[in-house]
Amino acid sequence: MNEPLAERIRPKTLEDYISQQHLVGKNGVLTNLIQQGIIPSLILWGPPGIGKTTLANIIATASNRPFYTLSAISSGVKDVRDVIEKAKKSGGLFTAKNPILFIDEIHRFSKSQQDSLLGAVEKGWVTLIGATTENPSFEVIPALLSRCQVYILNSFDKNDLIALLHRAMEEDEFLSAKKITLTETDALLQVSGGDARKLLNIFELLVSADDEIEITNDLVLEKIQKNTVRYDKTGEQHYDIISAFIKSIRGSDPNAAVYWLARMIEGGEDVKFIARRLLILASEDIGNANPTALILANNTFQAVSVIGHPESRIILSQCAIYLANSAKSNASYMAINDAQNLVQKTGDLSVPLHLRNAPTKLMKDLDYGKNYQYSHNYSDNFVNQEFLPDEISGTKIYEPGANSRENQFREILKNRWKNRYDY
Repeated sequence: MNEPLAERIRPKTLEDYISQQHLVGKNGVLTNLIQQGIIPSLILWGPPGIGKTTLANIIATASNRPFYTLSAISSGVKDVRDVIEKAKKSGGLFTAKNPILFIDEIHRFSKSQQDSLLGAVEKGWVTLIGATTENPSFEVIPALLSRCQVYILNSFDKNDLIALLHRAMEEDEFLSAKKITLTETDALLQVSGGDARKLLNIFELLVSADDEIEITNDLVLEKIQKNTVRYDKTGEQHYDIISAFIKSIRGSDPNAAVYWLARMIEGGEDVKFIARRLLILASEDIGNANPTALILANNTFQAVSVIGHPESRIILSQCAIYLANSAKSNASYMAINDAQNLVQKTGDLSVPLHLRNAPTKLMKDLDYGKNYQYSHNYSDNFVNQEFLPDEISGTKIYEPGANSRENQFREILKNRWKNRYDY
């Protein structure tokens, strides 16, 4: 029994595939494509252990195509070209017959490696299926992304994971011979972090020693928790540590921020993932209290994308310390949240006539743009006029933060708008 449990019970058909009904259910988009015999190049985006590789295998089998696979971690441009040559020799000329080239963790491919795929995808030598845990908009080059359909795989919920455990107990040759009782599963599900592969590996470890075993939270914590102290960039700690990192910066503690940064770097975290989170934080948690923070964070993202590891750690450290020491404001973040909530409650309110565009005579005859006052024609480039729909006139959405820069904003708004908004 050298083959891991996750491999032994890997689904072979769409019917056996747990979850993702929007893709593989009776009326799922991938189900319909397979039935039609036409599979486009596609990117499967979702968290680790969700079944991206399994789904790619099922698509190849169901569509009766040759299947080639590469790992972005260990493959270079030469490997890509070699497998494309093999695929060209084994495939036909049309999309329905193309061999499938599956690339796991495609986000780890460099630009040159991704460029080497373009010709094969464009000419139809292969149908590309890429799997990624990262947003493909950031990690896949535009030329390649534009030639692929992106499908999102959702995280397993509790019922999916428990169903997976029951399948293992019932269908696996070795586990079905044991007497296993699932008395408690909360700790088991929590330790696995929603990763099905990790869940099955832990489960197999727990039940391997005895023919009769009762799964409880205490048993899981006793046997597993002490072995999960290392940073796992594909598991639960990936999210816990990035959370601690962000909260340390938000809480203005540069010491803790650099500590959690070091934990991620030592664990091999993707530096661009860290830089993206800093970019979001610079706007969400600092915003207009210090607009330079967003500029620095954006430059940090660009810099680490060019420089890479290990020197990028210095740039990340500089940015994290600067953001931690910066004044904080979430006013812009709260403003857009409140604005979206207002839109959802009030619906599609009409644009006031004086703000409408009037490119034709008919629109002008209907008073589009009439009485609009051009701000630059007035003192200080400002004139007090209505810019919101009548139904929500005077609604204050942006509340300046309590910091020196936004206190200046508040005074400006108060002087300009007088009693229209309550500043």
